[in-house]
Amino acid sequence: MDLKQIWDKALSEIELNISRANFITWFKNSRPLKRDGNKFIIACQNTFTKEWLENKYHKLIFTALKNVDNEIKSIEFVISPLEKETVSRHKNIPKINLISQDQLDLTNLIVDKETQLNPKYTFENFIVGANNELAQAAALSVCENPGTKYNPLFIYGGVGLGKTHLLHAIGNYSKEYQKKFKIRYLTTEKFTEDLVSSILNNTVENFKKTFKGIDLLLLDDIQFITHKDKTQEILFSIFNALYEKNKQIVFSSDRPPKAIPYLEERLRSRFEGGMTVDIGSPDFETRIAILKEKSKEKNLVLDAEIIETIAANVQKNVRELEGALNRVINYIKVKNTIPSSKEVEKIIAEIAHPLNKNITPKQIIKTVVEFYGLEENSIFDKSRSQELVKPRQIIMYLLRDSLHMSYPSIGQKLGGKDHTTVMHACEKIEKELSYNIQLSQELNLIKEKLFSVN
Repeated sequence: MDLKQIWDKALSEIELNISRANFITWFKNSRPLKRDGNKFIIACQNTFTKEWLENKYHKLIFTALKNVDNEIKSIEFVISPLEKETVSRHKNIPKINLISQDQLDLTNLIVDKETQLNPKYTFENFIVGANNELAQAAALSVCENPGTKYNPLFIYGGVGLGKTHLLHAIGNYSKEYQKKFKIRYLTTEKFTEDLVSSILNNTVENFKKTFKGIDLLLLDDIQFITHKDKTQEILFSIFNALYEKNKQIVFSSDRPPKAIPYLEERLRSRFEGGMTVDIGSPDFETRIAILKEKSKEKNLVLDAEIIETIAANVQKNVRELEGALNRVINYIKVKNTIPSSKEVEKIIAEIAHPLNKNITPKQIIKTVVEFYGLEENSIFDKSRSQELVKPRQIIMYLLRDSLHMSYPSIGQKLGGKDHTTVMHACEKIEKELSYNIQLSQELNLIKEKLFSVN
């Protein structure tokens, strides 16, 4: 076997042992360079890749190569980039069709009029990493076993992490492979708007009938159902009608069912009756894979150093990653030159390190009570009901952690609480965060809302 054949066989084994995101990121552009006796030498695109393969995947690569050719006794990594993989620093820069941030919004993309699905979002271009492996696997399982395995499927996570992408991917997959399926995607806000219109026109029964015969219902941002009693009532009726016929239902939300305030218990029970999975923020490797995929979609190959700089500085979600990438592409187009790492950091600084207003105690209180669906005045009550105790303790914790207020000041801000009560609350939340995953997720969502205040 020649070098390429040995390497390709080894890669087949390696691919089975790591995630797709890691495989694409670290092995796609690595290649066999030469063989020096019993030493197999592997070429890497840059120093970063070389160090990563040496430190993290040395044993896996060596074992895979040795399984193919038992005479290989050692491996070595060297830096030898392929020129065709690097953007030219001269004026021969590829034409770029820039996409503005507004154009990235789902509402401005071409959708199927009947299903409301966007064909752009598929499983093929959904980058899988440690943060979303379970959600992607559950989504695929739903496609292969509609209405039977995970029904409903409830996907939750922060803004811009890929929940909507997965819902559309489920719909597009089912549309292709389940030709007779009747599919409908809609947001909860659209669902509510259509319901309100039917109430005004006295056509509620007709509204409910529009869901009759649907094989796959995809309902996005279900958290907006809070405080809407009539919407919850009608949704419960539609849910039961579809569920009894083994029709697949998929929900997305920015929080798990237990954290959605003012949700009818019978509906919460339905949401939790199938499979609940979360999507977290992408790790560094996944962010690199996402940026490479987005660059590919824009018909542009970017220098690995630029990709790594963006990935290192923009960590929150996919939407911000794409926004940062667009800024760099715009710079390349306007300046007709390739920016250095330091220039890239300046270009994306506003996204990577957004300028927030000075957060005030009032903003913290308002954000927390809105998240849990409470009246702001209730937080100052002396009631010790669990509905109020937890949000109150979180407010105390945030006032201490984010604003570094003293315990007496926090107590005074919350209606004259004793400083020992505040101290206990802060310690309780901090301790619980070390093992309570749901609390940690809720707090992250609160902070996200708090620090994105305009």
